[in-house]
Amino acid sequence: MSSMMNKRVGIRDVAAAAGVSVTTVSHSLSGGGVLPESTRKRVQIVARELGYAPNRLASGLRNQRSQTIGFVSDEIATTPFAGAVVLGAQEAAAAHDWVLMVVNSNLDAELESREIRALMQHQVDGIIFARMYHQNVVVPPMLANIPTVLLDAESDDNRFASVVPDEEAAARTAVEYLVRAGHTRIGYLTNQDDIPATRGRLEGYRNSIRSHGLPLDESLIVTAAPSAAGGREAALSLLDRTSRPTALFCFNDLMAMGAYQAAGIAGLSVPRELSIVGIDNLELIAGSLFPGLTTVALPHYAMGQWAITRLHAEINGDSANEPRHVRLHCPLVERFSVAPPLP
Repeated sequence: MSSMMNKRVGIRDVAAAAGVSVTTVSHSLSGGGVLPESTRKRVQIVARELGYAPNRLASGLRNQRSQTIGFVSDEIATTPFAGAVVLGAQEAAAAHDWVLMVVNSNLDAELESREIRALMQHQVDGIIFARMYHQNVVVPPMLANIPTVLLDAESDDNRFASVVPDEEAAARTAVEYLVRAGHTRIGYLTNQDDIPATRGRLEGYRNSIRSHGLPLDESLIVTAAPSAAGGREAALSLLDRTSRPTALFCFNDLMAMGAYQAAGIAGLSVPRELSIVGIDNLELIAGSLFPGLTTVALPHYAMGQWAITRLHAEINGDSANEPRHVRLHCPLVERFSVAPPLP
């Protein structure tokens, strides 16, 4: 076997070393054929010892599949959520013996088009068209010719299946948690950008307030930039009131961090005098604030998994009975930023 270490090991090398036919090797490694289990295991051990890997190109030529999936994103190189999305997609892809080819456009439409063309020239079997925050997109026309699933994105073109967070339900989860803790005057720091997450979370806040029989005070909704500075200024405008809210729900964890800063400026302790809940579960923020921030996690890993699973169904022609557009559950992550309001 040592003489094979300096060259690429082929299936004939495995057959010779195991003392079996090439067909037996093929069946042993693919799970096909009717073979004694002892033979199958012996071949697998020999293949592993030799470092044999099946030739994907040759296999692809036979079955017209490359076993490769393109993953196209806009900001995957810079967003803190990218790791979970890619991990979910990669692990789901591995279960189908697929390999991901990940490209990042950095918000450059021309570069994105070139990347998509390059992926298609590499004969990828399908494409995940991903965005790093929930948004409506115009799908590049060339993707109409290849199985494509939208991740964290939606389109008016109903040909493309999509997966996004359930923004409205995420907000309801956050507000209901505060209501169960005893809060009846809950402020909302919302995003100034007109995106699906902004609209969905605002709707969820309003619906949850109404569903619990609480008065909907629109003056408790403050619009600001979705940043720590935006959250700080928005929170200060609410905390400066005589009849201030006892709890704040924040569009994201960055704004919640700003709300913590505002509480400190106003001389209020979290959570004894002010409860705060965010959305994102961005560990660098939610887990590092003191006390830890209770927040609603966005389903980045699950979206990656769902997108690949759906793409697999489309490529294999068995997606007819599967949902095309999915909004995934966003779970609450409890830490220590919520307490009952003071009497």
